Amino acid sequence: MTAPVETVAYGPHPSQVVDFHRPPGAPARTRVTLLHGGFWREAYDRRHLEPLARALAARGLEVALAEYRRVGGGGGWPETFDDVLQALDTGHGPAARHVVAGHSAGGHLALWAAASPRARIARIDHVVAVAPVADLARARALGLSSGAVGELVDRAQEAGADPMRLPPPRMPVTLLHGTVDEDVPVDFSRAYARAARAAGAAVHLAVLDGAGHYEPITPGTPECALLTAALTGAPPA
Repeated sequence: MTAPVETVAYGPHPSQVVDFHRPPGAPARTRVTLLHGGFWREAYDRRHLEPLARALAARGLEVALAEYRRVGGGGGWPETFDDVLQALDTGHGPAARHVVAGHSAGGHLALWAAASPRARIARIDHVVAVAPVADLARARALGLSSGAVGELVDRAQEAGADPMRLPPPRMPVTLLHGTVDEDVPVDFSRAYARAARAAGAAVHLAVLDGAGHYEPITPGTPECALLTAALTGAPPA
């Protein structure tokens, strides 16, 4: 197991850190800020995306694997969201292109950052969201993960946190979602893509036939190869 090249703190809390995985040789032209999932809960941290971060670095990308305060560990509204914005702006090197990528709850946070008026939009060139919880109101109504949305935000805060109710992103967005995802239904990405396109956003949706929730973030799978292609600039089929 290869440790990150560098860990940078962006605040005093133990979860306010970014691990950097960098390719050998010349500086990377693309930085990927990677936001992990786990339904925003403290029980799940960035370490389950370390294999993906290492695999992407081996493909020539600089990967900033971000941690953030989570529900049960000082997170929620607005702390989790504040941390994401700070992590996006931490430790920028010479990379000319910045991709923000997230899985599941991290996909939600990536889409939120892309649309938030508080984000530095010029610092985000592309968003890649894998199985994102793209519709908080729908996730609340379905009770996803035993009511995780209600733990993150209350109903009054939800409008400012829900990608479906924010302005469309100004940069291209790629969505990847498996048809047999049992954690976040694929219809979340389909509905988000329809709404964002109707509002003028450039959204590409790749529906992964037969894939579940984790194949796209598991190195060595065909679905992860599609994710890598999207991060390096080639749109997935």
